[in-house]
Amino acid sequence: MSERPLRADSRLERVLRSGRFAVTAELNAPDSADPEDVYRNALVLAEVCDAINATDGSGANCHMSSMGCCALLTRAGYEPVLQVSCRDRNRIAIQGDLLGAAAMGVKNVLCLTGDDVTVGDQPEAKRVFDLDSIQLLRTARIMCEQGVFLSGRRLTTPPRFFLGAAANPFVPPLEYRHLRLAKKVAAGADFIQTQYCFDIRIFREYMRRVRDLGLHRQVYILVGVGPLRSEKAAEFMRTRVPGVWIPDEIVERLRKTPKKRKREEGIRICVEIIEQVREIEGVHGIHVMAYRQEETVAEIIHRAGLFPRQARPGWQRPRRRDTSSPQLGRVK
Repeated sequence: MSERPLRADSRLERVLRSGRFAVTAELNAPDSADPEDVYRNALVLAEVCDAINATDGSGANCHMSSMGCCALLTRAGYEPVLQVSCRDRNRIAIQGDLLGAAAMGVKNVLCLTGDDVTVGDQPEAKRVFDLDSIQLLRTARIMCEQGVFLSGRRLTTPPRFFLGAAANPFVPPLEYRHLRLAKKVAAGADFIQTQYCFDIRIFREYMRRVRDLGLHRQVYILVGVGPLRSEKAAEFMRTRVPGVWIPDEIVERLRKTPKKRKREEGIRICVEIIEQVREIEGVHGIHVMAYRQEETVAEIIHRAGLFPRQARPGWQRPRRRDTSSPQLGRVK
């Protein structure tokens, strides 16, 4: 297979293309205007991660913007992943933000539809949803490869992005989740970060369907993982956080663990899941989501044997599909 040029020449892209098992993690944006609050958490994550996701109003709650966090991260020399949510911006604002991010040195962008405002702490906020995540992917790819806005007006200097999208293998109907992934790959996704994986059985079946379509050879898949502090935290996540599925046996395991050992047990469960997903064909890395637990990320990565990075045996580089001519008409 002939080599294609790097999309954006980001560190994350180079790690994935080299065959090494990638690690990304979420930096939970602070409720603060102090840049030190961003740098403090980033310092912990950067030691073991290939890129740091700056969340964009996750859970429909207001925090420092992903753009603001990425500006600070690039200034400090870190490798950020800008998250762009369609919930809060129309296409004019989104395209402007993409240009601004590229000018700041951001090379990785995760395209999200966004949680609905009803799950956040300001449910009276107005929704935008001018685009969805698939249309946003197509928009960013058009800007990068055709060098134009959606209006057709030409860009003086097009951006270069390594584009990502989210996937949730655990939301019914399960038999159609891989088809949703296929649409995002067709729209231009280079990498995928999944929702938390706590159910290996469901995820294995999802990846079987992904492989049947050959998608594992077209896109890099990073599996979402994270530690649970206790059974109460697990119950909260699976009942209050949209899209999170945690099976009863995980909750029961934490419930039976003595109070002083619950945090340790949550980390052990996370490490076990990482060890299992590493063995699944088509998985290229993990995405660690440790809400307000950034200090545990390094411990998890080291205990899972992921540091330093190594290429997986039998790894094959995903084939890059031709996205040079996306259809403008598909974007509303």
